[in-house]
Amino acid sequence: MLFAIYMLDKPDSAELRAATRPAHGAYMAAHVDGMRLGGPLYADDHETMIGSVVIKEFADRAAAEKFAAEEPYNQAGLFATVLVNPFGAVVDA
Repeated sequence: MLFAIYMLDKPDSAELRAATRPAHGAYMAAHVDGMRLGGPLYADDHETMIGSVVIKEFADRAAAEKFAAEEPYNQAGLFATVLVNPFGAVVDA
């Protein structure tokens, strides 16, 4: 089933995000199976990254929560908020 994982950065965490980006990229590349969508959230300036969103197939909520918990940005303490919710794709182009 699909889950949406919404992760919002802590304030003033651009340096931590940049330092952790290589590990994050490797983690995402290793978990690309079932990935429908993933990428950064931006501030209104369309340049400053303020979080991440992933929509991915998981066997169940426990697997989605495990994925989010083991995500390197999350492990590094980057996120102020992490939400894991079932997702229903009404439009899937």
